[in-house]
Amino acid sequence: MRVPGSGPSGQGSPPVPARAGATGLALLLALAPLTPAHAHTSQEQVPSAPAGSTPPPQEGPANSDKSIGFYVGKDLTDDGSVLLGGFGHEPSSHWLEIVQDQEHPEGATVQVGATEEADLPGELTEIPQVEQTAKYLTMNYSEFAGFPAPLTNGGLNEHQVAVRDIWSDSREELVEMTPAPQEGPQYSDLARLMMERATTAREAVEIAGELIDEHGYTTYGGNSHLIADENEGWVLVEFAGGQGLWAAERLGSEDVRVSYPGYIQDFPLQREDDSDFMGSNDLVSFAEEQDWFEAEGEESIDLQQVYGTPFPGPPGDDEEAPFRYPPRLEEELQEMAPMSLQDMQRMVRDPRWSDDRSGYGQVAHLQEDLAHPDLATLWVAPTAAVTAPYIPWHIGAEEIPPEYSQHRYLTSGSAANYLDPEYAHLEATQYPVRTFKRLMYYTCEHPGAFLGEVTDTFEGFEAQMLQDIGEVEEEALEAFEAGDRDEGRAVLTRFSNEWATDALDLGTFMVDDVQERTKDEWGIRMPEQERSEDVTANAESLDMSLGGQDVVTARDRVNCDMGGGWQDGSTLERQGTYGDPDAVPDFRAEQGGARASASWGWALGGTALGLLVGAGGMYLLGRRTSA
Repeated sequence: MRVPGSGPSGQGSPPVPARAGATGLALLLALAPLTPAHAHTSQEQVPSAPAGSTPPPQEGPANSDKSIGFYVGKDLTDDGSVLLGGFGHEPSSHWLEIVQDQEHPEGATVQVGATEEADLPGELTEIPQVEQTAKYLTMNYSEFAGFPAPLTNGGLNEHQVAVRDIWSDSREELVEMTPAPQEGPQYSDLARLMMERATTAREAVEIAGELIDEHGYTTYGGNSHLIADENEGWVLVEFAGGQGLWAAERLGSEDVRVSYPGYIQDFPLQREDDSDFMGSNDLVSFAEEQDWFEAEGEESIDLQQVYGTPFPGPPGDDEEAPFRYPPRLEEELQEMAPMSLQDMQRMVRDPRWSDDRSGYGQVAHLQEDLAHPDLATLWVAPTAAVTAPYIPWHIGAEEIPPEYSQHRYLTSGSAANYLDPEYAHLEATQYPVRTFKRLMYYTCEHPGAFLGEVTDTFEGFEAQMLQDIGEVEEEALEAFEAGDRDEGRAVLTRFSNEWATDALDLGTFMVDDVQERTKDEWGIRMPEQERSEDVTANAESLDMSLGGQDVVTARDRVNCDMGGGWQDGSTLERQGTYGDPDAVPDFRAEQGGARASASWGWALGGTALGLLVGAGGMYLLGRRTSA
């Protein structure tokens, strides 16, 4: 996998012994010991194991950093586009979906809300559907207690409105006063309804606010959305408490925002003539009634202080949620201006927050004066972008590879039920989430050896797509201008599907390579857990869930953070050097049934040596490469 002299931006990863041709491979097969059953523990990173035999998963301080969102206005980007990036923090399965525009009959309704199984119990209700809903791209997921799947954090619609859902804890008193059951749309409902109905970011906020005003709001403790189009952005915060409290703040062309959590601070008391703010009618009066705020003599209310929870300390000062301090992160975005698409992709990929709980990575590239609406683009990584590549999906694309659809790995309820035969053929396909999760677990065990190479490879892969995307868009535009929209969309569909398929092949190649090198150098680290006296099973047969009293920080999760991002720093510190298309191994090459890539140090010897390797090492190879 290693490119000679590689490492992002001169990262200088410690070398791992490379295979220098067939002779080296033969020697490895002949001399290397079998992978031990109790292999060495990594000296770089040792994820903590929960104590006890089978502790139940628990919510706690490790959940104090959740989803994240980044907004950069168009005057602060290198091409005049608005950039909106981020991801959701969910352990469940994720899958890409293209939802077509649809017409709905008169009287149609939409189910919204949560069930009694939610932490704050809810009741499912029906609200009116609109006559026409827009086409949109989204990543769905399957699990949040009491919130019916499929769930979404947002995506991009055909009007170039992008939506991100981001947590935003309300103050404890609001959470406690939330009625049971509660009614109205919840965070995922709002994200989906905004994508289905809005033609601008401002209209999306108006739609969400009207829905809350009319139908109420179902909460898990407070939430927010970060919304953008090609001209502006909006922060929308929905507060807990069952009072229908919400507020929204406009983000302009020279603004940046990091929602981590989503927040609004200074909000004008008199906003009737201020087009930069929206909110529920009793936003200020309710705070006064609760003696949380005194309006006399004030011109604004600090909503984060009055209705929210305090930010943690500056990055690095808060052990429970390192780097979760929006003002300091916003300084990074400002300092990076003019920011590029690659900068935003790297920001979402940054190991400081992209870890095992990151469900995917998304970057909406919102461009003014698009030549055709179908060219609006959402870049999506199928799981945490720290060890997965982004794929560009135009809103004009019509379908995705079956591999990127829903699968049972990490899907809620799968372990308790048999597979419906209707889904068997789909389930038989390779699932990118599983592939790139495996790459994460190997890479994050030894980030000093592997993270630089993995980053180089994916950024180079994305650079290849950026080289091709302009020509593809021109070809699609020619078809659109000729009146053949079907052909134009077919061009866009082929482009993304071919690259998505290549991404999965590349991921498979990388997993195989990193796995073999891990076994050669360190072996597989087996779990060590204390067992209760009435349990005789080995540690590898106990509950694998991260939970219990020992889970106290975000860094208990699998992560590749090297103490501030990559080995050579954060996204800001690495700005200016981007992906090299030549850094990608030739993962498509097949010679004699073996992978061949000079750039990754692989080579094949002659036929005689190949036969010798096969005769002398097949037994060991079979045992060494078994999972």
